[in-house]
Amino acid sequence: MWSQFTWTESPLAKPSAFQGSGEERHFKNIRQLTFGRKNAEAYFSFDGTKLIFQSTNNWMQDSFAATLKTANEGLECYQMYIMDLESETIRLVSTGSGATTCGYFFPGNRRVLYSSTHASGPNCPPKPKRDGAYRWALDDYDLYAVRIDGQEMQRLTTTPGYDAEATISPDGKTIVWTSVKDGDLDLYAMNLDGTKVRRLTDDIGYDGGAFFSPDSKRIVYRASHPTDQTEVEKYQSLLKQRLVEPGQLEIFVMNSDGSGRRQVTANGASNFAPYFHPDGKRIMFSSNVETRAEGERPTFHLYLVGDDGAGLERVTFDGQFNSFPMFSPDGRRLVWVSDRGAKHPGEFNVFLADWVP
Repeated sequence: MWSQFTWTESPLAKPSAFQGSGEERHFKNIRQLTFGRKNAEAYFSFDGTKLIFQSTNNWMQDSFAATLKTANEGLECYQMYIMDLESETIRLVSTGSGATTCGYFFPGNRRVLYSSTHASGPNCPPKPKRDGAYRWALDDYDLYAVRIDGQEMQRLTTTPGYDAEATISPDGKTIVWTSVKDGDLDLYAMNLDGTKVRRLTDDIGYDGGAFFSPDSKRIVYRASHPTDQTEVEKYQSLLKQRLVEPGQLEIFVMNSDGSGRRQVTANGASNFAPYFHPDGKRIMFSSNVETRAEGERPTFHLYLVGDDGAGLERVTFDGQFNSFPMFSPDGRRLVWVSDRGAKHPGEFNVFLADWVP
């Protein structure tokens, strides 16, 4: 279906300066890059000039694409877009069909990687039954590589079930991602063309959200490993229903071959979206560590911590949700997602700031 679309560019809403909290001493020149609905997981190209992100905004205006809504209406599930930071344009790069998640640039900045359910059907997957808990569905995603104009699509995974959360090493040699291909939610690595697949984790439970260190020698990721037999059985029962309920997530690091696994956080909170600081010694992540008490409204902020778990430092103070941080390749800027300044409940936008060491 994707080949019928005319790939046009839509102008960005004018990026605006955002007056942040005086407590956010690591940020300077904060800019809001998206406006309205849900915009998430924005990641830099290798040259730092573009972002790939997922959005329920319909940035594409194409009268021939009957399956897409008008530009003034939102989408029911995420599609993948590329934002050019210099020309201030946004381009749809996914098919406009199914749901997408977790985009990332290949070296050379001409192709991108993302996960999509479009091979299973054109509609958004049904929302999971939450039963009052925080759950997400393990929909039938596969990994795809495509040019930034949406052409020359290559399917990288074909096994049934969840294949998503893929990123690429800074040296441009390896893809790491999460898959249920062997019956559990584990991390895998492969070459950029989908060959030489190897399993990196094997503990019972969820392992995901992996990113490489600046030197590509290590991986940081989030994990939830139930140990009590009752918890294990609940996890496996949900897994059979293509659901996961990771209320508690801790941050881990390991070598890029899966050896030397070590836990970084142990605070009992929901810690996720980890990304290495440019110095390769610290990790930025999102956490509700300060609001994890039962009955307390959770707020998520960005924190820095040493890869040994020491020296925890809070980075964000504005808004109720801050997550998905990524440093630019030169280490001078940070992009992240926040609900700061949101005009409607459930609204998340992409923000960019100069990083102050």
